[in-house]
Amino acid sequence: MIVVAGIMIAIVAALHIYFLVLEMFLWTKPAGLKAFGNTQQKAEDTAVLAANQGLYNGFLAAGLIWSLLHPVDAIGKQIGIFFLLCVIVAGLYGGYSANKRIIVVQALPAAIALALLLLAK
Repeated sequence: MIVVAGIMIAIVAALHIYFLVLEMFLWTKPAGLKAFGNTQQKAEDTAVLAANQGLYNGFLAAGLIWSLLHPVDAIGKQIGIFFLLCVIVAGLYGGYSANKRIIVVQALPAAIALALLLLAK
């Protein structure tokens, strides 16, 4: 079960690296415009905010990767629980405040990873 939890945590981390790239580097490009349904003008007006948000997504990814690489399994598990909870809270708030789809794209994978991690021995 711990291997499956680790794979799911890695998927959540990869999603957050993807979010970082979209928000920091592709926000005003066609891929970013399509992903977030923005107009070019709105994207340009909000690019600094999106880049900041992307940076935070990078921090979440870094924490999840840290949890996978920590040499002490018990500590790595605690780090994973903390960062997965952060992702879940961010996803729920994003779903409430911005777009309900965020709950499925961000919070749900993290909740699955958290459940797997808590069930792992």
